[in-house]
Amino acid sequence: MSMENNHRRVAAGDRLRESLASTGLVSFIGVYDVFSATLAARHFDSLFVSGFGFAASHYGLPDVGFITWTDIVAFVQRLRTVLPKHNLLVDIDDGYCDPEVACHVVSVLQAAGASAVVLEDQKRPRRCGHFEGKQIMELDEYLAKLKAVLAVRRDMLVIARTDSSDLDDIERRVSAFADAGADAVLVDGLKSLDTVRQLSKRIDRPFCFNQIAGGKSPACTQSELRDAGVSLIIYSTPCLFAAQAAIDDAMATLKAKDGTLAGSRIGVSECTHVLNENLLRRDSRSR
Repeated sequence: MSMENNHRRVAAGDRLRESLASTGLVSFIGVYDVFSATLAARHFDSLFVSGFGFAASHYGLPDVGFITWTDIVAFVQRLRTVLPKHNLLVDIDDGYCDPEVACHVVSVLQAAGASAVVLEDQKRPRRCGHFEGKQIMELDEYLAKLKAVLAVRRDMLVIARTDSSDLDDIERRVSAFADAGADAVLVDGLKSLDTVRQLSKRIDRPFCFNQIAGGKSPACTQSELRDAGVSLIIYSTPCLFAAQAAIDDAMATLKAKDGTLAGSRIGVSECTHVLNENLLRRDSRSR
């Protein structure tokens, strides 16, 4: 049984490669806890462990560097327990400082069943990619970390991300990322698809594009992104933002209706049905 489970985990990256090869475009939906992941997994085959969403849900704080690698690993372990077959892309920020720590995190996440990670070139204190005030590592410093991570991963994909805003520097960095062996490249906070259109023709690596509502990047359709040369799409925070709106509306309605729950769209039976599905998937892994 343990060998079977180990095989399943080792194959996570390969399953993602198969998804990309068969469809040409993979969309990752950002989730912030296991329940949101369960609901998103009903509609999409690939999920994104969003740093923004995790910082908000786990700590109630902004995405400025509070996340610890142990918390992220524990989250991925819980996700994989109830969602054994979905592609899981994990945001690991800068690898949590040192190259040695980054390598350890990648090794542990791979054992936990993660399919891929995103490694960024920001210095600390870091910022959400769509905010101002970001500081960028020297390229050589980042490449040393990226190459170390690539050396310890097995099947897992590594997406190399830059937060640079200078077009010449962006081209220099993504070219270096590709030469180092990154499986895909991501330029975060782009204000137009022109940069992707230009670079995707020159760089022999899949391009990843990050979409976040209200962020710097334009709201694009999948067709527009595919035409621009994008192969991997990250939707960072749709579940978190939807929950914020829904919870706020529900509380306002509860107050306005004098505290009655009559007419609620979801009740205990509907919610428990979702949880029981997770239980069945978890139990099926041990057989």
